[in-house]
Amino acid sequence: MTVPTWVWMATIVGVLALVAFDFFMVSRTPHEVGVGEAARWSIFYIALAIVFGIGVFYFMGSQSGTEFFAAYLVEKSLSVDNLFVFAIILTQFAVPSVLQQRVLLIGIVLALVFRAIFIALGAAALSAFAFTFVIFGALLIWTGIQLARHHNEDPEPSDNFVVKAVKKRYPFTDEYHGTAMFIKENGKRIATPMLLVIIAIGSTDLLFALDSIPATFGVTQNAYLVFTANAFALFGLRALYFLLKGLLDRLVYLSLGLAAILVFIGIKLILTWAHETWPQVPKIPTVASLGVIAVILIVATVASLIKSRQDPTLKAHAGTVRKPHEHDEQ
Repeated sequence: MTVPTWVWMATIVGVLALVAFDFFMVSRTPHEVGVGEAARWSIFYIALAIVFGIGVFYFMGSQSGTEFFAAYLVEKSLSVDNLFVFAIILTQFAVPSVLQQRVLLIGIVLALVFRAIFIALGAAALSAFAFTFVIFGALLIWTGIQLARHHNEDPEPSDNFVVKAVKKRYPFTDEYHGTAMFIKENGKRIATPMLLVIIAIGSTDLLFALDSIPATFGVTQNAYLVFTANAFALFGLRALYFLLKGLLDRLVYLSLGLAAILVFIGIKLILTWAHETWPQVPKIPTVASLGVIAVILIVATVASLIKSRQDPTLKAHAGTVRKPHEHDEQ
């Protein structure tokens, strides 16, 4: 279904309004976010996504509505993996708790920008070349396998190539100066650790976009639904971080669950292409995809909580597609 230009424009204005509201109203004054505040904002953004999804059902039909909720569920589940990496970055760079909310908000804005670019490119590629389905599918299957192989490893943000390059280029102070990335000291321009944090967050967002956008296109080829599902999943990410901060370490099987979801969606994309080429090849319906993704998430979460209760010493890891030292050597 083609979405009118005015609907796109209204949606983009709405997204920008929510970003502005977050920047200038919610996180204007740096402060520690309590569980109560995080819970309220999480409920607000989830409810907003549900209301929007109901609107999609009403105005665009049941097929589009189901695709939106499937895409939203995929993005929401993958965003939890983002939280693991965000937690590692905030810990490794010793970001003060009062500044963490603003750092996460900047990370979310960067993620929105990167994903909007990849959505536009992905939609154009799928429209021009049907074989793009196979390329996306193969990418997701490979990513899922690598994530499963390295599910018990954490990335090293400080080993990031860009972070290392910036460290060589600028003199740094060891202390944070609020959210400022540069300060003047003895007449010289000096960078603060906040610059490294933002670079680490931004490069992480870029890598996650490379995986999540093909995954979302795996459940819907409507660029509007892909964009809105991404936006709603990301908006609730900041609050979700503070709400789940104490629970993240217990989700020991989440990376394996996400790996299974990526492989499943990769197979679905390849079958979609094959069905268009050879109609006798079956394709996986969106409703079935929604059910499979939900079951995988439930099983991974319940199994994680049971395992972590049996062995409290276990700690969940973000998982990594490529080991940092392998990247540096290439």
